[in-house]
Amino acid sequence: MDRRQFSVATAATVLASTLAGGNTSAADPSRPFTLNYAPHFGMFAHSAGEDLLDQLRFAADQGFRAWEDNPMKDRSPDQQAAIAQEMQRLGIQMGVISALKGVWKSVNFAGDDQEVREEIVKTMRGIVDVARRVNATHLTVVPGLVDPKLPHEYQMANCIELLKRCCDVVEPHGLVMVLEPLNRKTNHPGVLLHGSPQAYLICKAVARPSCKILFDIYHQQITEGNLIPNIDRCWDEIAYFQCGDNPGRREPGTGEINYRNVFAHLHQRGYTGIVGMEHKNAGKGPAGEAAVIQAYRAVDPVLPLNVEHE
Repeated sequence: MDRRQFSVATAATVLASTLAGGNTSAADPSRPFTLNYAPHFGMFAHSAGEDLLDQLRFAADQGFRAWEDNPMKDRSPDQQAAIAQEMQRLGIQMGVISALKGVWKSVNFAGDDQEVREEIVKTMRGIVDVARRVNATHLTVVPGLVDPKLPHEYQMANCIELLKRCCDVVEPHGLVMVLEPLNRKTNHPGVLLHGSPQAYLICKAVARPSCKILFDIYHQQITEGNLIPNIDRCWDEIAYFQCGDNPGRREPGTGEINYRNVFAHLHQRGYTGIVGMEHKNAGKGPAGEAAVIQAYRAVDPVLPLNVEHE
């Protein structure tokens, strides 16, 4: 038995033990999940090993059919191609990759500095080849910090105008920018985009199919709560979800969010997109990784799909 087989066998034993003691009906730990949850590299490294392709294989063995990788643009083209090839073989769909890594830490979309704004457009052109190489269709965009020198309305106008220019870059390639509101209270003070109503307004103003919302349930629980009504109000502009429980940004069941109800609502509304698992593991080692898998089994919808809504 090689290292990967041993790691997978060990993790499977831990997972089976965890499932047996849990409150879930998921007797088969390898069956695909109802929703397309997307882990990320490192989440199952103790169980699968450090090799990135082995981590994809392990996730597929556990029933995951999606993946996301924010730092994909920093990987070599050869590694990107290898990841994409293995994902295609495994039937795993690529989720978001970050289009503008680190941009949220500075003033850019909100400001008047033309050199900064041109650099944003240039960076968006650069991400196109990466996205096509790894079969990604969704690009995470965080529109930077507020500009304290400008009234809010000017900042919003600047943001909308620059997003339209970015749409001109990505839209011909079938790519979609997903705008992620981040919370100001715990993780990202000073960001321009922080609420779902604000993201909705921006997307309506941009009015392009290549500019939609990434609704991160963790961030919006902190910012505004009222999750299901706000999801419904933004529904026609949401293209992607991410999750993590609050407080702590760990897997579902470790905090205050009723993910069983939230995920059931997404399923009932007919959501077939990706739910990115953008959080850390609460536990350590293989047992902690098995607990993550069990947590998603416990909240994964098992309701029949109901496409009729009032």
